[in-house]
Amino acid sequence: MHHPVLDAPVSPLRQRLIDDMNMRRFSRETQRNYLRDIGRLATFLGRSPDTATADDLRRFQINQQEDGVPVPTMNSIVSALRFFLTQTLNRPDLARRLVRLSHPRNLPVVLSRDEVARLLNATTCLKHQAALSIAYGAGLRVAEVSMLKVADVDSERMLLRVERGKGGRYRNAMLSQDLLALLREWWKVGRQQGVMHRDGWLFPGQHAMKPISTRQLYHIVVEAAQAAPTSPSGSGRTRCATASPPTCWKTAPTSGSSKSYSGMPSSTTPPFTRRWRPGRCVP
Repeated sequence: MHHPVLDAPVSPLRQRLIDDMNMRRFSRETQRNYLRDIGRLATFLGRSPDTATADDLRRFQINQQEDGVPVPTMNSIVSALRFFLTQTLNRPDLARRLVRLSHPRNLPVVLSRDEVARLLNATTCLKHQAALSIAYGAGLRVAEVSMLKVADVDSERMLLRVERGKGGRYRNAMLSQDLLALLREWWKVGRQQGVMHRDGWLFPGQHAMKPISTRQLYHIVVEAAQAAPTSPSGSGRTRCATASPPTCWKTAPTSGSSKSYSGMPSSTTPPFTRRWRPGRCVP
């Protein structure tokens, strides 16, 4: 994927910053954000950011506040600048002059099981329902869902292998019988469509050799939330539209044996009443 910020012409200072981030295994997204935020300082100064003084940093933060930059965004910029000043320039004295602002944090909206079911059933195809069910049922982040491969499904131990999650860590997530049945049905449909392969992505994107993007997964959530029927109290659609997938929601595993998932789809009927027509899903 092309990233204008990362793929811009590289100066010696920019390359040194990129090397520092690569050495610490920062994700490509984090690197893009840090380069963008440090570029904001350079734009404000009208010169290279390595020439910034303590007064320059103070004026930069005051200017951001006057321009109405949200507090979370300002704090993200502080993180990028502290890394740049401390690690790349070896100027921890300047990094200490940056101010991180406090702000109230509201509790996230957590959907009930009934609301989650309505949200999942409002998806437009089996692929989308399976992807969101994994996010809710196994507690995966959006990037982790995107990067899942068919081989990451371990139906013998009922686990999902998550490679290079947040912080580059590997971990296992619990896999319920219901989720396994749904994934097996998606495997059969995906094989019929020619987009699923034993060594391929669990949720292919527009091209079968590439995974679905995190942006597309966000769009899927938004579209499902807008289409989800309201609860009897009338609040369901609002709650679905404002909630993010809770990482604590788990589907309790049920008893029963399972065979290896890869290449051996089961005929078990998934716990959803909808029937999908192949070809309706748009990556």
